[in-house]
Amino acid sequence: MAGLIREESIAEVREKARIDEVVGEHVSLRNAGGGSMKGLCPFHDEKSPSFHVTPSRGFFHCFGCQAGGDVIKFVMDIDALSFAEAVERLADKYGVQLRREEGDVREDRPRGPQRNRLIEAHRVAQQFYAEQLATPDALVARQFLGERGFDQSAAETFGVGFAPRDGDALFKHLRQKAFSEEELVAGGLVAVGRSAYDRFRGRLLWPIRDASGDTIGFGARRIFDDDRIDAKYLNTSETPIYKKSQVLYGIDLARKDMARSSQAVVVEGYTDVMACHLAGVTTAVATCGTAFGDEHARVLRRFMHDHEEFRGEVIFAFDGDAAGQKAALRTFGGDQNFVSQTYVAVEPDGLDPCDLRIKQGDAAVRELVARRVPLYRFVLSNVVGKYDLDRADSRVDALREGARLVSSIRDRSKVDAFARELAGMVGIDIEQARAEVRRATNRGPTKPDQRGSRRGEPQPEQPAERAPRTPVPDLRDPRFALERETLKLVIQHPMAIGRTTSDIGPDDFTHPVYRAVWGLVAAAGGPVAGSGDAQWAGRLRDAATDPLVSSTISALGVEPILSAKEPDAAYVSMHVFRLLELTAMRRIADVKSKLQRTNPVENAAEYNRMFGELAALEQHRRTLRERAVGSTT
Repeated sequence: MAGLIREESIAEVREKARIDEVVGEHVSLRNAGGGSMKGLCPFHDEKSPSFHVTPSRGFFHCFGCQAGGDVIKFVMDIDALSFAEAVERLADKYGVQLRREEGDVREDRPRGPQRNRLIEAHRVAQQFYAEQLATPDALVARQFLGERGFDQSAAETFGVGFAPRDGDALFKHLRQKAFSEEELVAGGLVAVGRSAYDRFRGRLLWPIRDASGDTIGFGARRIFDDDRIDAKYLNTSETPIYKKSQVLYGIDLARKDMARSSQAVVVEGYTDVMACHLAGVTTAVATCGTAFGDEHARVLRRFMHDHEEFRGEVIFAFDGDAAGQKAALRTFGGDQNFVSQTYVAVEPDGLDPCDLRIKQGDAAVRELVARRVPLYRFVLSNVVGKYDLDRADSRVDALREGARLVSSIRDRSKVDAFARELAGMVGIDIEQARAEVRRATNRGPTKPDQRGSRRGEPQPEQPAERAPRTPVPDLRDPRFALERETLKLVIQHPMAIGRTTSDIGPDDFTHPVYRAVWGLVAAAGGPVAGSGDAQWAGRLRDAATDPLVSSTISALGVEPILSAKEPDAAYVSMHVFRLLELTAMRRIADVKSKLQRTNPVENAAEYNRMFGELAALEQHRRTLRERAVGSTT
């Protein structure tokens, strides 16, 4: 087909686009041993990290949801792109000149602007806005920043800019840079009425960047009284590159320190993020015109190592007014999203981090975060505070509502401590509070779903009958451990295993999936064909037609070898000979069974033949055992 990207160009993209670097833009990775790295999967929600990346082989695999593949497959899945689009994006990022078949004619693609064009348009727009901040027309914008303690250096650090009051200044600028009207409208930079006009006009602008630092949208604040749009803040609408439920302002600046400290500070606005970072709280982020939700929590968890093996803390800095308290209560509803402890940092005088920095300095912002209190305790105080505790009936109501809250605490070891706090707040005996908490626990607002759903989420209806199917044995069943380890060697170290596997055949693998993997290896020319081939595992995976086989290859490509050191010839030989020995033992068992069922008088010839075969198989088995043992000495 004309326009197809040549294989050598695809191979060059795979070679230059380091998978740990590409994945690292979405997930914080830590060393897992054996040349592997791991983190929380970006494709499903999990509390323990099961997502592995092996840079030396260019593979990723999640042992939780079974997603896996190479760097191109990761970009396809994470950004919902076609194969060609993913290759093109990586080529643009890593400076690979793509060559195509038949005169470099581009293949057909879905309609709509390419992502890289929208990203580039936003980059140019951000640069334009930043330059406009220095113009005379932006005096009010500069005064706004100055009054809040942000100088020119701060504006440059955060990329703050100014949108001219002209209706089409940015539009004309971008059209001169060869961007089409379609691209600018799709990216949310331009709107169309009687004619095209700038989406943001006469406003102070903050570029909203993704974790890799690419500008994907803008937040615009009203600074002129005659602004025809009353809303104080105007944010980019949903676009192909901007999803507000998944975007956190400041994540590009905070992500490294979040990963290092396993801490995240969530504030409410752009200036609060700026104030926190300038004051030394460099893990601060904010949502962009929407409440903090489940998708935001997933983004934080991936970057701050929020899992059972390494717990951190998430601190929500809310305003001290009624709206802030309401936000805290709403956030408590999603507290189960985190493994880490959740906290609230509220300034007693109701100041947000930006105002606090203006009035009391950087140290006060750091102290605000240091004075954090557990989210449960903050919410419990707000719940009890609603009632007139001088009245007996109100104390009962406060106790019941507080007990329901305490009973929902994720960390059961803290339930008794919070029951004590509840008793002290309401002014009752501790045993009375404990009894009410037990009743609330037994009643429960919802029953936990056996599959792990949160807070009584409705489950899909199950079909009345399921079509019968033959169950596939568990790939990690100990019975197949030797098959799995041998195939890991074949995929990860084809040069080391070389021709040692020349005696191996499909019958040496009893698990149907492992047998299918070996079939692909044999069809590709055997392990020797993978020696020196950096794309060996990828070629095997691409050849698989069964999704389970494909997923298994990616898993075998990233799972660490059981050897504590680089596998040598002895380690390889041990596994090959033991695998062959198991096959011999199965054959011996089959022959013994037939021998027992054969009459030695009526079928003397067949009986003697099988007896001789059994003796030969026993000798073969002993030889394999000796070679396996000898390879380890």
